[in-house]
Formats: sequence, C-alpha cells, structure tokens
Amino acid sequence: MVPLEYLKKFIEEDAPFGDVTSDAIIPDITCRAVIRAEQEGIAAGLSEAAALFSYFGVDVRRDTRDGEPVVTGKILLSLSGNAKKILLVERTALNIIGRMSGIATQTRKLSDLVKKENSRCRVAGTRKTCPGLRALDKKAVALGGGDPHRSGLSDGVLIKDNHLVLVPVKEAITMAKSASAYRKIEVEVETTKDAIAAAQVGADILLFDNMTPDSVRTTIHELEQAGLRDKVILELSGGITAETIQEYARTGADLISLGALTHTVRNFSVTLEILR
Repeated sequence: MVPLEYLKKFIEEDAPFGDVTSDAIIPDITCRAVIRAEQEGIAAGLSEAAALFSYFGVDVRRDTRDGEPVVTGKILLSLSGNAKKILLVERTALNIIGRMSGIATQTRKLSDLVKKENSRCRVAGTRKTCPGLRALDKKAVALGGGDPHRSGLSDGVLIKDNHLVLVPVKEAITMAKSASAYRKIEVEVETTKDAIAAAQVGADILLFDNMTPDSVRTTIHELEQAGLRDKVILELSGGITAETIQEYARTGADLISLGALTHTVRNFSVTLEILR
C-alpha cells in the first residue's frame, strides 16, 4: 500500500478547513455505511480507502480484496463510526477506488485478450500517468494483472528517439552499460534495421515504437535469422488499442505497453450508502 502521508494529502486538498456542510448540519452521531460496486470489474484502491477511513477513526471491514473480480451491487467495504468522519473521507475514497478500479478493470480486459493469443506476452503500463497519482496508477495496473513498467526515470534505462538524436545508438548503449552493470538497457526502435543494430550492440530490451503488426513480424524474423531473438526482450508500444492488441500479441512479442491504461481512464462506478 502507498504511504498514509501520501493519502492524507488528498483529504487536505478536499477539505483544507474541514467539511463545512457536515460540521454545520450533522450532529455528533455514529452511523454505518457501505461502499458498493455499481458495475462489474476488478476492485482496486480498497486498501488505500480503508487506510484513510481508519486514520479518521472509522471502523472498516473489507468485504472484498484488491484485485478481486466484482459484480454490480457487491459490497466492497463496510464502515462504522462517526458520521462526520465518514462523510469527510467519502469522496476521496470513492475517487481513489473509482480510478484504480477503472485502471485495473481495463488492464485485466486487455491482458485476457492478449493471453488468448500469446500466453507468454504481458500487458504493461507506461509513465503516462496522472501527475501526483503515479503510485496509485501503477499499483492498479499490477492489480489488474499487468506489468507496471518503470515507476520513473530513476528506475531503468530506456534510450528513446530524442536521446538518439543527440547520441548514436552504439555509443548510447555502450555508455549506458558502463554506467551500471545491474540495469537492463532498453532501446526504442522504429525499423528492422534499427532493431538489428541495437540488438547487435547489446540492448537487452527492444521497444518497437509505432510499428505495424507486419513490420513487427518481419523484424522478429530478421532477429531470428541473425541469431539475436533469444538475446532480447521485445516490447511493442504506440497506437495499440483493444481492437488491435490481439493481432499484435500474435506476432510473438513479450510485452505490449499501453499509455491508455493510465492516461485515458474510464472511472469505475462505486457509491457510498449511509445505512439508516
């Protein structure tokens, strides 16, 4: 789970001077409440929501686990405690659950599509996350069965097109390997020629960027002919959608990364109900 101090900032953003509505009209009473799913999907963000409620003195029962499939009407969390505190945390908790479950649900959907065509291939996230929410977005991808990929620029070496405008690929890979013997070197390529060159110099991972399925197949064949295929991990990215992902999976790639998992999030519908 992400640190509590990180989560508390969301409450501070929503209620910097308290909840003026509840403070004005709600007496100092206790109540019970439940958070329910309003659609089918994969639950995520429950640990974070529970931590926030608990911090404010609300008793929480987890009726569902993070990463678990749920149906419409399923109770995710049961709450008991001070009514004002429940209402204080309500929207922040629902926002966290809604966003993370949306990401997890989409990740699971695409992962299942890929596995039907290529059992070795994994769906992965990217750094195209909402600023300030990366820890939650990445965790949601993992809960959906995906690979979270790099958490940030400090995590791994990924030599992209703009790097290669400034430094030739051979020199870039050589310098990256000299800088650290413990990190894999990933290189973005756009053509078969680029892929062969990067693999020959010692890249560990090739990121095929915006290549068509036919181009991917041709490149993999050329890597096999050169005796290089088994020496590299092959990742596909760029413009891949739910409609095309299975065709890309059939190429024999090892990873398919999609920025859309986290930059175009369809919120998962959840609700909090106060029980009378």
